[in-house]
Amino acid sequence: MLSPRENPALFGHEAAEQAFLAALGAGRLHHAWLLSGPEGVGKATLAWHLVRRLMGGERALDPASPVFRRIATGAHADVLGVEREFDPKRKKMRTGIAVEQTRAIVPFMRLTPGEGGWRAVVLDGAEDMNASSANALLKILEEPSKQSILFLTTDAPGRLLPTIRSRCRRLRLDALPPEPMRAALAHLLPDEDDAARARLATMAAGAPGRAVALAGEGAVALAAIADEALAAPVRVPRMHALADAVLRGEGGFATFMTLLQAGLADRVRAAARNQSPAPLAGQCEVWHALGRLQGETERLNLDQKTAVIAGLELLHPQ
Repeated sequence: MLSPRENPALFGHEAAEQAFLAALGAGRLHHAWLLSGPEGVGKATLAWHLVRRLMGGERALDPASPVFRRIATGAHADVLGVEREFDPKRKKMRTGIAVEQTRAIVPFMRLTPGEGGWRAVVLDGAEDMNASSANALLKILEEPSKQSILFLTTDAPGRLLPTIRSRCRRLRLDALPPEPMRAALAHLLPDEDDAARARLATMAAGAPGRAVALAGEGAVALAAIADEALAAPVRVPRMHALADAVLRGEGGFATFMTLLQAGLADRVRAAARNQSPAPLAGQCEVWHALGRLQGETERLNLDQKTAVIAGLELLHPQ
């Protein structure tokens, strides 16, 4: 899958794009833009799309254009991308955006633009900044440079300092409606059939990036197992077979437990709509118990197969 920086395809979010283009056309472009919305909805993809429009106009949206290629490869002198980095010592992603990364934005944005008339920075995952990083960013927002634009993306705007939020123009991105979601998944998941893409669209709740991640985790097969488990009690030998299937892929445990909770939540909502209060309390307690089971298993590094079987037993108590 292409990174947002490399991805030429944008699905939905027309209102947010038009708000930016209207400000650009009127010469009233704010120095900082905060793109917020659910995880995987396309915030970073839109941010990089807007950077290309800023740097080269509509022609820069063509993947064959020189501006597009330079931005995609990180070779454009006036464009900088900042996000959590890989820690080679620990051999895993860092837990946050380091203060050195945000401090590097200041001298970059104060340089005179060399190519497109603007300097642009995309800070993807702004909620990952620690306190020092956030304070360094505040200096940029309090003393913005001319002809420079900062794009922040976040799944959790409430985790940002109020002083950061107040200095940005907000663009709220909502979940994609069904038709753009179908088009996005047909483009992003061409090897999946229509039924699988439809199931992934439902599970991802209008977030294409989330659907792609779920597909990589084998979520369609896990959803079928969850459906079986929710429909009727599972006998002990079958429990072991299902648990083995769940744990066959990396991340299967977390995805499966989430699917079980989602299925229970659907049941509770349906019962409430049908004014059937009798099973609600019990099913709500099972929902909470599944969450506790998952949390304790992950936090304490307990045996996941035992936890899956325990979860299956919770669904249909004797």
